[in-house]
Amino acid sequence: MRNKMPIGALCMLSVGLTIPFGAVAARDQGACGQIAAACESAGFVRGAAREGAGLRVDCINPIMQGTSQPPRAGKPLPQVDPQLVADCRASNPRFGQARPSREGGSPPPQ
Repeated sequence: MRNKMPIGALCMLSVGLTIPFGAVAARDQGACGQIAAACESAGFVRGAAREGAGLRVDCINPIMQGTSQPPRAGKPLPQVDPQLVADCRASNPRFGQARPSREGGSPPPQ
C-alpha cells in the first residue's frame, strides 16, 4: 500500500518551506532589495501605480526620499528600519529617487 499525502498538507508544507527561503533571499539582496521586498510584502506591485499600489512610486520612492505617499496611494507604507534606508542610500544613491524628465533634461543614457 502506498502512502498518500493529502493535497492540502502538501501545499501547506511547500508554502511553509518557501517562507524561510524568501526571508533569506531578501536578506541576501542587500538593503535596497530588502526595502523592495518589504514593499512587495505590504501589497505594492510593479505596474499598479494607477491603482495607488505601485511598487516604486507609491512605496519605494517615498521611503527612500523620506516623503509622504502620493495622495492616491491606497496602502500604508511598511515599517522600514532607518538604518536599512541609510545602508541602501550608501550602496545605491539613485535607488528610489525620481527619474529625471527626458524633456529639456540631459539625453537618455545609452
